[in-house]
Amino acid sequence: MASLLMSGGSVAAQSSCFGTTANGKLEGACKLPVSGQNYSAYSAMLSMVGRTYVHCDVKAVLLDAYTALQNVNSTWMFVYGETGRKRGGMFKPHKTHQNGLSVDFMVPVINADGIPARFPANILNKYGYSIEFNLAGEFEGLFIDYEAFAAHLAALKQAAADHGVDIWRIIFDPKMQPALKGTKAWSQISDLQFSTRRSWVRHDEHYHVDFSIPCKAL
Repeated sequence: MASLLMSGGSVAAQSSCFGTTANGKLEGACKLPVSGQNYSAYSAMLSMVGRTYVHCDVKAVLLDAYTALQNVNSTWMFVYGETGRKRGGMFKPHKTHQNGLSVDFMVPVINADGIPARFPANILNKYGYSIEFNLAGEFEGLFIDYEAFAAHLAALKQAAADHGVDIWRIIFDPKMQPALKGTKAWSQISDLQFSTRRSWVRHDEHYHVDFSIPCKAL
């Protein structure tokens, strides 16, 4: 794919993806920043060991979306999860994340007073992946902030369009998806393809987004 402009006017590096998210590889990957003004990685250590690489066009989309969200609500705090390896390929324990187009996002949360809080990812809860939210979206006094969640998807959709990228699908617990329909941003994201069946892991503490970029045959 042709080079694209990133935030600030710099030219994005070029990546080449091969195959599919479930059987693929990646060349010319870009590493996501560990943190920014309103976002951070689920683990600085796991980022350092190489678990947060993506296709460079996907990186541009993610960073532009975070910038847009800062202008919408500067109190929101976002945490992204695992993405993939520098050269793609098998990425245990995930079944996908193989060609730089898959990104996990931990759900944004608020406390009992409705104040945005940082998602509590740490080594004791497998960096957030072993957290279980109930169907009301609550875990130990923290609640899923569906307004921030929906706004993030809307920002990703807009940033993707700006960069000539599509969103293929969003995987999130189908039983919890109705809560998104009452948000302010729902009208902007209702046409996105959400999972309709529970996947092999529940996807309640994070939502998995697969982007669509033309890839070469593996």
